[in-house]
Amino acid sequence: MMVQLVLLYKAPLLHASLSLFLAFFIAFFRLPILFLYALQTYIHPDAQPSTSNGLRAAIRRPSAPEGPAPDLRKRPKNKDKLDFDEKNAQIFRLRLDHAHLQSRLYIDQYCVAFTVSFVTLSSLFLHSYLGSDTNSGFFVSGAFVPILLSSLSLYMWVMMLARLTFERSASRRSEKQLSVLFGVFGIFVGILGLDHTSSLLLDLHFAGLDGFWKVLLAAFMGFISLVLFIPAARIARSFWLGTDQIRCNLSMITCGWFGRTILYANQLFVIFTALIWIKPLAEIFVNNSNFNNNNSKGGSEVGNAEKLLGNMGFSPSDFGNFRWWCLFGSSLLQIVALRPSLQMYLNEALLSWYQRLHASKVPDLDYSRAKMFLHNHYLCLVVLQFLGPPVLVLLFLGLSQIDVPSIANLPLLSDLLPSSTLVKGVALFLSWWITFLYAIFSSVMLLLHRHCVLYIS
Repeated sequence: MMVQLVLLYKAPLLHASLSLFLAFFIAFFRLPILFLYALQTYIHPDAQPSTSNGLRAAIRRPSAPEGPAPDLRKRPKNKDKLDFDEKNAQIFRLRLDHAHLQSRLYIDQYCVAFTVSFVTLSSLFLHSYLGSDTNSGFFVSGAFVPILLSSLSLYMWVMMLARLTFERSASRRSEKQLSVLFGVFGIFVGILGLDHTSSLLLDLHFAGLDGFWKVLLAAFMGFISLVLFIPAARIARSFWLGTDQIRCNLSMITCGWFGRTILYANQLFVIFTALIWIKPLAEIFVNNSNFNNNNSKGGSEVGNAEKLLGNMGFSPSDFGNFRWWCLFGSSLLQIVALRPSLQMYLNEALLSWYQRLHASKVPDLDYSRAKMFLHNHYLCLVVLQFLGPPVLVLLFLGLSQIDVPSIANLPLLSDLLPSSTLVKGVALFLSWWITFLYAIFSSVMLLLHRHCVLYIS
């Protein structure tokens, strides 16, 4: 009897075993901390402690000889020049480890979000690997485990991103105001565009949604627009700084060739993925099976154009799979580009210090000192903002692959929830919407930063 129960419920048992094992594995090896390990941060101390021989460290000019720096107090002062104490202009580089990260704000939330998201994505992958036997029922097939984990993860990310957006001192007031403006704009776009989505996008039909679910979907689209503006703006600044668009030519700030390649590939691939869902552009990649009939009837120039644009070899089903894999690949590439982007976020404070140091003969370094403190203090907050959008895309993509028609037979749910096919379409649409907003916001901010002279200071 026990063996029969185990064989009957082997799918949910496998899901539970994998989730518990991964949660223990991630917590034991501290994978969230390891993901941020060895990133370089900077400290601008208020006072430099003396060394054992009585000398103080100072910034050495390139033309100065190597060796211990002379005591700065013994240098003769020029009465014609203003006095500047170089001991206050020192900066120190640190490699992040667990001891440094445990004092950062939102470190516990980051570890929990990393663990829950990774466990949920693994459960979705296991469900896709095992396959879903829709005749076995909602609980026997094990589909309720990834659905519950995905719901928990989505709720956690929604609440967390809303809190991070309005965190005091974490972003400029103008950025928060623009976020609210884009959120309202996203709601209006959702309300006005849901009825005509099928004419703009391929294979996305919401004819089965009633008024309540359309308003709810439009509100969620506005929320995504609100919380995604600040992360996209920071991603744009990181790309702008990492690819040396300001032509500062400072090796201590810019990325290496591999980091630059990742940043360029991420930005270009996200834009490509967002554009191939728009119908006029998508028709280029889809094989138009009717062009032979049109050409045999008329043979006009329009038929030749359709033959040129609609004969790329993709069938509609293959092109749908291609777009799904593009969304999946762009999300993974965003996660790969997280470390270079985060390093550029920390180097932004370093560039501010460098600009303030060379701005005048007597530089005021209080601003750069405060900027370095804030960049270190809100490090985990920025990690969550960078990690949230690709994880949300992966979660919605995973939900779009779960097909459980037997859920409609459950009591009290058949009249409340839409059909499984409609839920899959909505999940796929939301994954594209997040990618589309990410591409639009980051591209616009890149263009604005390109023409902005006073960028950091």
